[in-house]
Amino acid sequence: MNAQRPSSLPLGERLARLSPDDFKAAVRRLANALDAPSAVNLESCVRCGLCAESCHYFLDDRDLKSIPAYKLNLIIRVFNRYFGRRGRLAPAWTGAKDFNRPEAQEWVDSLFGRCTLCGRCALNCTMGINIPALIRKARGLLAWLGLVPDGLSSTVELARDTGNNMGISKEDWTETVAWLEEELQADLQDPGARLPLDLKGADILYVVNPREPKFYPLTLTAAGKIFHAAQESWTLSSSYFDVTNYAYFTGDDELAGLLASRLKSAMEELQAKTLVLAECGHGFSSNRWEAPEWLSRKIGYEVKSILTVTADYIRRGRIHLDPQRNIETVTLHDPCQLVRMGGIIEEQRTILRRAVKNFIEMTPNREKNYCCGGGGGQLSMTEFALRRKSAGRVKSAQIARTKAQVVAAPCHNCLDQLAELNRHYKLGVKVKSVIELAADALVLTTV
Repeated sequence: MNAQRPSSLPLGERLARLSPDDFKAAVRRLANALDAPSAVNLESCVRCGLCAESCHYFLDDRDLKSIPAYKLNLIIRVFNRYFGRRGRLAPAWTGAKDFNRPEAQEWVDSLFGRCTLCGRCALNCTMGINIPALIRKARGLLAWLGLVPDGLSSTVELARDTGNNMGISKEDWTETVAWLEEELQADLQDPGARLPLDLKGADILYVVNPREPKFYPLTLTAAGKIFHAAQESWTLSSSYFDVTNYAYFTGDDELAGLLASRLKSAMEELQAKTLVLAECGHGFSSNRWEAPEWLSRKIGYEVKSILTVTADYIRRGRIHLDPQRNIETVTLHDPCQLVRMGGIIEEQRTILRRAVKNFIEMTPNREKNYCCGGGGGQLSMTEFALRRKSAGRVKSAQIARTKAQVVAAPCHNCLDQLAELNRHYKLGVKVKSVIELAADALVLTTV
């Protein structure tokens, strides 16, 4: 039985309506959620504090509550209270805490409001603890109690109810694709250029972030331009086209599995061979790495990032780029879920080195990059917006040091966050997707 309260109520009211029995049930659920490796991880933290300097929240505010070990300790002290011998016998002496309303409220503030699940703390943990995985499990418990912050909760529910996180109707989606196809044909001066819908048996099914048709249409046409130049067999789905999975951020594996299953259904319906994901950090993690776990079965097809596909086109000579078409200095932001957590590291660099005249790295970069601050569902949670923008100061300083004119970011959450940081910190840069830059440099050959 799910303890969730009506999501139409504000989070504070949902929290107030929880009973002692709800918290007891949550503890039992926590016991089921924590497997042996998780329990070992909870027992392994030595409170060394070396994770502190890895977190952009702590680097910004120097608040004890922003240290990853502090966030982890919120889970540890509840775990010890119910499942540790010393914690049961002497909770005050061991720091163990009952799971109750005040404790749950602090969980929400720290585990949702001070964490983007970026994984940089785990990279720097001397004990090798997967801190974001444990925080995500704790978020899942909060989701079960109905304590997901309002904006993130409504985003997930919209995706559940409409098939995508922007609530775009099938009619609006198909009309937008038809309009963008006309724009693509005009741009390429080729009536044969297509944004195909529901083409059965295509090699690739391409799925996008709904923010593309809504706010960033050039990103979608850029991909169409690249597929056209590569003479690719590809299609879009009229039914399920959303690469995102915000249930990944709430920790609700059941709902995350439902969202992932829809793309599996689209693949099977269209009999496509490879699912290609638009530039989206958590969308890649969700569909490439997590989906088989959530669905408890092999998905039966390849899953690739559009970055991998485009880099492969370049290496094989299927597309040709002229870097002189992008003469401004470009730096690259590495999205955490795509790079540190997902392993897509060199592909975007292969593209940029061929697509732009002057490419310069941030420091640090690749898997050691700093989070932009927009991940973990933060962009949806308006109650933490000031904290999010403040923590983005770390990334803004990185960008400023490069003196670049353009920031490339292969993730829409990152694009939105960086655009906001650009305004907030007056960086004076342009923010573009990698595929957009590649499409701008594309050399079209005629036969």
